Amino acid sequence: MKAATHDLFKRIFAELQPPPDMTIAEWADKYQKLPTKTSSEPGQWRTSRVPYMREIMGAISDINTSKVVVMSAAQVAKTYALILNTIGYHIHYDPCPIIVVQPNVKPMAEAFSKEKLAPMLQTTPVLAGKVNEKSRNSGNTILHKEFPGGYVTIVGANSPVGLRSRSARVLLADEIDGYPPTAGKEGDPLLLASKRLTTFWNKKEVFISTPTVKGISRIEVEFENSTQEIWHVPCPDCGELQELEWAGVSFDKDNLNEINYICAKCGVVNSEVAWKERFTKGKFIPRFPDRKVRGFHLNSLASLLIEWQEIVEKFLLANDEKKKGNIEPLKVWTNTEMGQTWEEEGNEIEPSALYKRREKYNAEVPNEVLFLTAGVDTQDERFEIEVVGWGEEKESWGIQYKIIYGNLRQEQIWTDLHVFLNQVFTRADGTKLKISRACIDAGGHFFNEVCAFCKPRYPTVLPIRGKGGFDVPYIPRASKNNRANTPMFTLGVDTGKHTIYQSLQIEEEGANYCHFPKDKGRGYDEQYFKGLTSERMVLVYKRGKSQYVWKLKDGGFKRNEPLDCRNYALAALEISNATLKRESTEKPVANSRGRRKRGGFA
Repeated sequence: MKAATHDLFKRIFAELQPPPDMTIAEWADKYQKLPTKTSSEPGQWRTSRVPYMREIMGAISDINTSKVVVMSAAQVAKTYALILNTIGYHIHYDPCPIIVVQPNVKPMAEAFSKEKLAPMLQTTPVLAGKVNEKSRNSGNTILHKEFPGGYVTIVGANSPVGLRSRSARVLLADEIDGYPPTAGKEGDPLLLASKRLTTFWNKKEVFISTPTVKGISRIEVEFENSTQEIWHVPCPDCGELQELEWAGVSFDKDNLNEINYICAKCGVVNSEVAWKERFTKGKFIPRFPDRKVRGFHLNSLASLLIEWQEIVEKFLLANDEKKKGNIEPLKVWTNTEMGQTWEEEGNEIEPSALYKRREKYNAEVPNEVLFLTAGVDTQDERFEIEVVGWGEEKESWGIQYKIIYGNLRQEQIWTDLHVFLNQVFTRADGTKLKISRACIDAGGHFFNEVCAFCKPRYPTVLPIRGKGGFDVPYIPRASKNNRANTPMFTLGVDTGKHTIYQSLQIEEEGANYCHFPKDKGRGYDEQYFKGLTSERMVLVYKRGKSQYVWKLKDGGFKRNEPLDCRNYALAALEISNATLKRESTEKPVANSRGRRKRGGFA
């Protein structure tokens, strides 16, 4: 009897004693199993495959650290290492309530539950049976799963109800740069979620994201207020620890079979293999070790899951697109491969640089021009007009910038505008061109007069109004809500300005490049270029929401009519939906610039 009682109490005390000290990385290396369907390397989890994650998982495990921030590239296994391993650790080893926040409920929160969490629960033996996957009661739904001692609730940052519905000890906030500025009308979703942890003395917040745009990136703000720990690896030659930076990558773009890295300390060049063999000896070095929030940064050069050749290939493709005026691929590459915020280009352009690159045309209209449009800005005592020629792939030529003065309440200035817009221009090959489409600003004091002028000339001459905000479509559908019953377009002018500034930065002739004439009398003087570049994009906050807007430069040129005219001329092109392709039976010949000179219309 005594022996039986002794055994009973021994088993009871064994159950009640605290578990041995174990980090999330140690738990994952011992218990976590990667599912076949969703993992490129199914089977036992190995932190050695992502050595940089060991210290981050250790920080999440540390009871003295209440907040961990990770700003990183996309392909570094952060979701599995930092979210799923943390969930598995707590379900099995340290039960507690957990909230996982995804950018939205559908599709991201539901996809996370179905495609990542559910397979882990089924594949990892120590988690099997902890959550009753077959039951669909209130304790087990797609977005809420209960287990002995706690639960996992998955919510969308766009759902105020989900963010305030439950308390938790652990908050796992994934891809926070994708969160909306506010959850409904209730405020910042991160702040709402963080409030659910206030009752726990041992709370834990983990914020994870690939960064986006500098100045409005949530993860950038969080990282800047942290220890700012950067992953360093030792040089294969001198052994000096250093951050892996894009500037150190050495490659021949014509032969990507061999990609090397140059040591910033000793200057010795070593192969990718040589560097990656030393990754297990890498470590995070903090810039501000005394701060309470642990913050970590990683780029894809540090990943053993991706080859450097793939990173370089993506860069070369993105850089080629940039030369064509498409900056988006390079922006994505910077965010997802380098784990860095993108600083918007095109905020400011020097007018003198554009003035100096003016060129002498060989005719009133160069042969490459296929289509003419005009943009008309309406002022109290004048019209300012630009005629723009468009070639293939939206390469443009400034043809004429004209100011017509007069009283807009009188008929004469409208007659002068009619004559100007109906003139015939001559191309170098003798072809006669007229303005195919013109857009006139009707947003000022002369709304009715502009509509009346445009109505008999529709659809060649269109009244437009500008509306700010990048959420406004550049070319919406026309409406007839005016006295003259004339189709009216409300342009998203901020989008147009951004497009123009991107084009002005292109330095190689071709797609989206902007040409300007040096010929006297065309109106392209220094004042024109000051007006064309008179604005810059700035970050402002409205009702707690950050956004970019266009404003006149501080202390700069105060007349922006040339920029508005170019914007309206571009809108005229987009409204026309012109296909700038020509057919030619002539063989192309090289001109003096080395470009291919094409023939006329077929």
